[in-house]
Amino acid sequence: MKLVFLVEERSMKTLLEGILPRILPEGVYFQVIPHEGKSDLERSVPIKLRAWLEPDVRFVIVQDQDSNDCKELKRKLVHLAEPYGKPFLVRIACHELEAWYFGDLPALDKVYGKDLTTLCQKEKYRNPDSIVSPKAELRRLIPEHKQIEGARNLAPNMDIEHNRSRSFNVFVEGVRRMCGEA
Repeated sequence: MKLVFLVEERSMKTLLEGILPRILPEGVYFQVIPHEGKSDLERSVPIKLRAWLEPDVRFVIVQDQDSNDCKELKRKLVHLAEPYGKPFLVRIACHELEAWYFGDLPALDKVYGKDLTTLCQKEKYRNPDSIVSPKAELRRLIPEHKQIEGARNLAPNMDIEHNRSRSFNVFVEGVRRMCGEA
């Protein structure tokens, strides 16, 4: 079986390439295809699903919520993918990919040599998915963070089983479930 991940940006591709080998069971292969933002991803979904002829492929569409209504955004992506009859999963990173990083403060500490674990005592950081602009917050706390390099460095340090981001956990559970349905 092969999973094809359609993602909105290169930093998500970089992160997934680093964490998927620890999530996927043996014998499940993957490919991550980045896009140039939401519009490009949304244009690409029908094209890719219609044209993909390789057997035993399942698709995972991942997009940031940003300021959109999460349920409406998911409905929109499901509507784009449904007509092609191929197995797919839609997952939304609430609000942005960087919330997944805030879900694992020890990984941020390790990569950047900062002591951010005390942040989890502050209400704002207890639920990383509630941080309205995690990308801006990360930039404020760690000005040296670069999107691609940060994703590459954080991926091997992230604790897949103990992330406090609900959207990260829902992503991991959904991907694992897809693999189990083979």
